[in-house]
Amino acid sequence: MHKTLKPIVAAAVVAASTLGAGAEELRIGTASLGGAFYPMGQSISNLVNAYAGGDISMVPVVTGGSVQNPNLIHTGEVEIAITNNNLAVLAVNGRGPYSAAGEIDMSAVAALHPSVLHMVVLADSDIQTIEDIRGMRVAVGPAGGGTLGFMNFLLPLHDMSLEDITPSFVSYADGFSQLTDGTVDAAFALSGYPAGAVMQAAAGADLRFISFSDGMLEQALEANSAYVSVEIAADVYGTEAPGTLIGVNNMLVAPNSLDADVVEAITAAIFDNLEEFQAENANARQIDPAMSLDLAIPLHEGAQRYFAR
Repeated sequence: MHKTLKPIVAAAVVAASTLGAGAEELRIGTASLGGAFYPMGQSISNLVNAYAGGDISMVPVVTGGSVQNPNLIHTGEVEIAITNNNLAVLAVNGRGPYSAAGEIDMSAVAALHPSVLHMVVLADSDIQTIEDIRGMRVAVGPAGGGTLGFMNFLLPLHDMSLEDITPSFVSYADGFSQLTDGTVDAAFALSGYPAGAVMQAAAGADLRFISFSDGMLEQALEANSAYVSVEIAADVYGTEAPGTLIGVNNMLVAPNSLDADVVEAITAAIFDNLEEFQAENANARQIDPAMSLDLAIPLHEGAQRYFAR
C-alpha cells in the first residue's frame, strides 16, 4: 500500500506547491476515487485553501481508506486523514489492524458525515430481517473493506458467520448490479448516503431495506458504543418505507504533533464556512457540529480551542 501511495503523494505535493509559495503543504488521506471520502477530502481542501490563510495549503490524497489512513498518519505519509470512530479507537490503542504499528499518537479534529450499513434487497424479496439472509447469496463489498468488518460484527450477534451465507466479494457498484440482475439475493454496503451504487440500482429497480428484528439493533449498539442508529428517509432511494440502519460516525484525525494553531485554522476553515461546504458536498449536509464534542477519541488541542470559542 505504501509503495503504491508514494507517487500519488508526490503528485499531491507538487499540486499543493502551486497554491502558494511557502505555504505549509498538508496531505489529507481520503479513500478511492469512487468512494465518499475522496470528494469529502477534496471539499475540505478547497475550504482550507480558501480560508485557512496563505501559510496553509491542503490536497486530497487517494488511499486505501478508513482502515489504512491511521497507519498513514503514523508513518507521516499524510498529515491529516478521514477515518471512523471505531477504527480511531483501535488505532490509538494499537489494536486490530494497528497492532503492528502499536498505539498511534493521533487525536480527533472534527466529526464528519456518518457511514451507514446499507442492507438492501429487491422490494419483492422474501428477506425481511438479517436472520433471513442465512443460506442466501449476499454481496458484502470488497475483501478487507469496511462492510465486511460490519458483517463480521453483526452476523455473530445473529448466531451466524460468513459461512452461513454465500458471500460475493465485489465493489459496491458490482454488488448492487448483481442484486438487480438476480445474481445475489441481498447487497450490503458501508457508505455515506446517498450512495452512488444504491442510487444507480434504485433507478432501475424497486428496493427495500432489510430490517433488524426486535431488540437486535439495540443489542448491537450496546455491544459497540462507536456505532449509531441512522434513519434513512424513504425519499433518499425511493423506497416505500424509511430504513433504520446501523452506522458509524466518520471523523477527521491528525497526529498530536501537528501544530495546534494549524489544526485550529483548519477547523475554523471548515466550520466557519459550513454552509459553503454543504452546498458543495451532499454528505456534508449530514455533519452536525455538536457531534465533534462527542467523539470516541479526544479532540486535538487545536480543535478544542475552536469548539471552545
